Amino acid sequence: MKNRVLKLLRQENDYVSGQELCEKFNVSRTAVWKIMNQLKEEGYGIEAVKNRGYRLETIPDLVTEAEIKSFLQTDFMGQSCVSLAETDSTNNYARKLAEEGAPDGTLVVTECQTAGKGRRGRGWVSESGEHIFMSILLRPDIQPANASMLTLVMGLSAAKACQEILAERGSREKIWIKWPNDLVWQGKKLCGILTEMSAEMETVRYLVVGVGINVNGRDFSPDIADKAASLCMITGHPLHRAELIARCLSHFERDYRIFLETEDLGGLAEDYTGRLVNTDRQVRVLDPGKEYTGVARGIDQRGDLLVECEGQVRRVYAGEVSVRGVYGYV
Repeated sequence: MKNRVLKLLRQENDYVSGQELCEKFNVSRTAVWKIMNQLKEEGYGIEAVKNRGYRLETIPDLVTEAEIKSFLQTDFMGQSCVSLAETDSTNNYARKLAEEGAPDGTLVVTECQTAGKGRRGRGWVSESGEHIFMSILLRPDIQPANASMLTLVMGLSAAKACQEILAERGSREKIWIKWPNDLVWQGKKLCGILTEMSAEMETVRYLVVGVGINVNGRDFSPDIADKAASLCMITGHPLHRAELIARCLSHFERDYRIFLETEDLGGLAEDYTGRLVNTDRQVRVLDPGKEYTGVARGIDQRGDLLVECEGQVRRVYAGEVSVRGVYGYV
């Protein structure tokens, strides 16, 4: 109920009468009054004027279920939502929910992670109240061999959401994707994505796609200060995290459905390549046992990076790719 009341207040530019709220949600005036008090306790600025009703004046930067759902415009992504003040890892919590039978599209989000995870077991900096730490539980009917492509799907979706938010705030800065799963701006990392899978033989039981986005932080630890950036550093002012979460989910729901039609990136590869910072740039491929340099030419429908080397195009699936000018690689 609170989620729906908050969404209505956000959509209105003027006062909403108590009677209108009672009739729309089939509740008593006492119930409406209690909801307004709950919102005030959570930090929302609610103005109440006799004979006019209620108006939303100020909105706190929260990642609660109510706040996220007040922005949400999806069919199923995020409709089941768990918001935590703190957890070790949203991926871990989402996996726990998956084992308990949580539905497809369940969102887990937290203000603070104590043991966030990156690729290859690396830690993830998780400052409370500044950034986005979320995981999406998926139950796709796909082959396990195709699951890794969903990391690229989420990368594309998150890039579009971030670009959209920046454009609406007057920024023309381009958000790029560094293959396969990082978002970058001016050579610095904005977002990382980690996908984990539970599978049996040729069946995917579930997938968890974890996303960390640097949103409102300005100060990073010395060891990553020259490699990390935030959206706030681009715009010069804070952004509303719940709105960005909802935008990510909307884009991901659409892109996810496109992926499921063919179980590959055929319908998304052109858009992805157009945002790929590696495209037509020299890359250093750190293949196990062998390193080589070439020029990236985008991705194929499997999400493999196409690297032109000595007149031949190689497909890079495993290993890491360094790009000149990105993350300090020269």
